[in-house]
Amino acid sequence: MQENTLPKTYDFSSVEERIYAQWEEKGFFKPSNDPKNAGFDPSIKPFVISIPPPNVTGELHLGHAMFVSMEDLMIRYHRMKGVPTLWVPGSDHAGIATQLQVEKMLAAEGLSRDALGREEFIRRAWEWKTKYGGIITKQIRRLGASCDWDRERFTLDEGLSRAVREAFVHLYEKGMIYRGPRMINWSPGLRTAVSDLEVEYSQEQGTLYYFKYMLADGSGYIPVATTRPETILGDSAVAVHPEDERYRAFVGKQVVVPILGRAIPVIADDYVDRAFGTGGLKVTPGHDPNDYLIGQRHGLEVISVMDEAARINQNGGPYAGLDRFECRKRIWADMEAAGLTLKTEPYMMSVPRSQRGGELVEPMVSTQWFVRIKPMAEAALEAVRDGRIRIVPERFTKVYYNWMEGIQDWCISRQLWWGHRIPVWYCADCGQMTVAREDPASCAHCGSRRIEQDPDVLDTWFSSGLWPFSTLGWPEQTADLAYFYPTSLLETGYDILFFWVSRMIMAGLEFTGQVPFNTVYLHGLIRDEHGQKMSKSKGNVVDPLVVMNEMGTDALRFTLLVGSTPGSDINLSLKKVEANRNFANKLWNIGRFVLGALDQAPPTPEREPNWTLADSWIWARMQELVRSVDRLFAAYQYGEAGRQIYDFVWGEFADWYVEIAKLQLAEGGEKAFWTGYTLVRVFDICLRLLHPFTPFVTEELWGYLKKASQASSVAFTPGKGWEEALIVARFPEPRPLEGWEAQTVEDFTLLQEIVRGIRNLRTEKKVPPSRRIPAALACGDRLAVLKAQAGTIAHLAMIDPQQFRLEHTLAEKPSPAVSFVVAGVEIYLPLAGLVDASEEKARLEKELAETASQVLRLEALLASSFAEKAPAAVVEKERQKLATYKETAARLQGQLEAL
Repeated sequence: MQENTLPKTYDFSSVEERIYAQWEEKGFFKPSNDPKNAGFDPSIKPFVISIPPPNVTGELHLGHAMFVSMEDLMIRYHRMKGVPTLWVPGSDHAGIATQLQVEKMLAAEGLSRDALGREEFIRRAWEWKTKYGGIITKQIRRLGASCDWDRERFTLDEGLSRAVREAFVHLYEKGMIYRGPRMINWSPGLRTAVSDLEVEYSQEQGTLYYFKYMLADGSGYIPVATTRPETILGDSAVAVHPEDERYRAFVGKQVVVPILGRAIPVIADDYVDRAFGTGGLKVTPGHDPNDYLIGQRHGLEVISVMDEAARINQNGGPYAGLDRFECRKRIWADMEAAGLTLKTEPYMMSVPRSQRGGELVEPMVSTQWFVRIKPMAEAALEAVRDGRIRIVPERFTKVYYNWMEGIQDWCISRQLWWGHRIPVWYCADCGQMTVAREDPASCAHCGSRRIEQDPDVLDTWFSSGLWPFSTLGWPEQTADLAYFYPTSLLETGYDILFFWVSRMIMAGLEFTGQVPFNTVYLHGLIRDEHGQKMSKSKGNVVDPLVVMNEMGTDALRFTLLVGSTPGSDINLSLKKVEANRNFANKLWNIGRFVLGALDQAPPTPEREPNWTLADSWIWARMQELVRSVDRLFAAYQYGEAGRQIYDFVWGEFADWYVEIAKLQLAEGGEKAFWTGYTLVRVFDICLRLLHPFTPFVTEELWGYLKKASQASSVAFTPGKGWEEALIVARFPEPRPLEGWEAQTVEDFTLLQEIVRGIRNLRTEKKVPPSRRIPAALACGDRLAVLKAQAGTIAHLAMIDPQQFRLEHTLAEKPSPAVSFVVAGVEIYLPLAGLVDASEEKARLEKELAETASQVLRLEALLASSFAEKAPAAVVEKERQKLATYKETAARLQGQLEAL
């Protein structure tokens, strides 16, 4: 801020970058109690969040905007509460995603990873990361993220790579990591294994193929159905249900694999669904997870018929070298020619696709590295059951239990080059494996120097599972690890509860003996305004960068935060963002008014303040809001807290107190001084409450407010003085409810209801806003309160003070007049002079004629055959319309008679 005069309009584009730079330059993002600094006190408990590391390949999307906004709110809140606060930033190397990007870049140059070789490919990948990897970090800063950027980490940096080595070797030495053949998901396009969690299932139209499995003795056939004829080449058996009378006699016999002529057994297994297809099931242990389990139970041969590109291998006989889908066509055509087919029919099926590549995933048996996960899962389950970790919202706890209880061993090897290479070396002489924390020069078993490292890399989730403690220095026992771990809270989307959260809990307990965080807060997914999932194909994707450029960061943040409840999806509308941009502008205009009041404040009075009802009311409501926000923040109901702050600022402070303040300031003297004082202290608290939601506009306004107050005769000073900046100012503390507050709020609420009622009637009667009108109030036992507020009521409701009667009981009630009652107070607005009688009569007669014509039309309609032929619901709707028009006609007739 270069000057003390607040500009007329809020220009977020000139404020945001400057404010962020000031925060960072002054070290406000660093913990106030830091092990790196002198005077560090280890007894003070910090608040710590590790950022969910965005992919280094990424560009900002609404998911990032959601978690950054939510976590920054939490961080700013705790920082303002005086707690040493650390938000650890960083990014993930994103194995598959980054390798895809680099391969695309190479393809554009006419190159491939195979032609380039591993070493050169990795060099090019680092080059790509250096060039593009910082984009997402800059965009996160744009959102106002108050991270300690000096502690920024990357999952492939030296320290985290050491942590990954330590974790792998630790688990291997405990017998919890093993290598062997198992059924996995294979991505042919990516040429790597992918985990179950990286496979997305979609309902797609397919075909069910019915064919004959001929008995080897020539006595007949078993009808079988499949959706993947190409896998017939890998069949090891045909299975039937043991209680299926149709096929019981065939159990133990042999059938012949079509085209290949290989004999395989007929077996009985309870897994077979007698109602599906024909009741006969082809069993392909090498290419179906359920068949794999059947094969294990019956000791069947596992035959793989595809290579890593999903082309048919040598086991496919005449189809070797064909793509799997081309093979499907060819084998079916050959079976038709051989008289082995029965029919085909459309079939809606659940299709597995790679989350990254999008192509069909192929179940295959492959030799991979696995983590024996059950023991770790049991410890992680216990940590949630005994309350060491709390999941918010609580309903996701059951989801967590169900998944963890059914967890399968984790395939951690990936056939990629970008990532943490598996720290295992194979000896060419003795055939043994060397597993080591440091690169060995020779075999640990025979001393041979002819060793070669495993070519695979680890699943990205293996390294990100170590994130909460590896970022703080583990496995080294650093000062940061000792003070900041366990972290306080993990905030992320519910969609990666299994991908990431569960792995961090298991890893934290296994490697540090402690839970990695005490609370898991899950936010929902962001959908479009109609609740639809956003996708490029639907054309409903909202780009947060475009929104921030057009409407400001605060508007987007506030929309996301106020629209959120724990674990629930958010429907995002640009109209909501626009409304919240208007809120930022409203806040700015309030600031201009408050600063103007300070600039014109009279000298400090010698006497104690004599607060008006409005002064006392706004202070009581302010304190109630602080108490409510405190309760809501403690319950993680940040969205509701933000909504209540919004309603107070706009609906109470701006719409009511600021309007009354204009009247009080105009009186001058002591009242003007204490009005200015009230404006400053309430606005100060509003800015403090709003700062975690909308950091930029509040910081800018608060800086002006601080300078203006210090230069003014009002010289308001918050409880502990004006802090250096709002980001490090104290968050409002709740005060106990005081005895005077309830009556004050009740009295002012009466005033509000009277004013609202008069305003509504003015609108209904189309009285020009600038025209003052007469009024008479029969106040009963509220006479004293309302007489004291007569000037305020007249000011707010545009009543002529010379024609404003307030009495205990009206000896003579105005007639003709419109009237209404509020809490026992009768309000009369005389019609004479309120509107032109002839104009009002003409207006009412016109409305009555239009209404009467609708009544006649509907009566005729309902008396016709329509009532018998139309659906009952439609007829009832027309009857309701008729009743409404009749009621309207009666009301209009009554108003005409009153005239």
